[in-house]
Amino acid sequence: MIGIVNYGAGNIFSLTSALDRLKLNYGMINTESDFDQYSHIIIPGVGHAGAAMEKLQQSGLADVIPLITKPVLGICVGMQLLTAHSQEGDAVLTNIIPVRTLLFDKKLGIKIPHMGWNNIEIKDNPLFAGIEDKTQFYFVHSYFIEYNPIFGIATADYGLKYAAAIQRDNFFGVQFHPEKSGQAGERLLLNFSNLKS
Repeated sequence: MIGIVNYGAGNIFSLTSALDRLKLNYGMINTESDFDQYSHIIIPGVGHAGAAMEKLQQSGLADVIPLITKPVLGICVGMQLLTAHSQEGDAVLTNIIPVRTLLFDKKLGIKIPHMGWNNIEIKDNPLFAGIEDKTQFYFVHSYFIEYNPIFGIATADYGLKYAAAIQRDNFFGVQFHPEKSGQAGERLLLNFSNLKS
């Protein structure tokens, strides 16, 4: 059963709708003790990484998340929260995965935010089982996570190569929105639900 970390970081309706379509059971995590009820944890997020981190700290969940040994998936800002630092609000984050979240540079001649479908290059990883390399996923973001080959499990290109997905141990993150990415996104969520602790 999937627990969704509920810390007021944006609309989670599209995520719960996707889980409903997949017939995956889920519930909301509001307090530290709620983590015990779930086998898999999703950290959603829309908006500002610094503000999201503040909300996590206020809820008392920020100190608990790095200690989780179950599979964890951060989506969009939820992925950025797994990194060490974000230029957005000059925010110190959980540092579960020691990479940085950076602002796209307009000098690259790109529109910011990056919004729309983008194909990704995939490494062999159980999160992407059954998903072909160069599959398109849906992105909406102004900040990106620098690519580090140790932690990067997928890359995207938007003016520069950056991490579309990351992993360290039981922690996974995706910059795109699987819940808005059609069949491939639903396959990824199903793959996540099948990961073993």
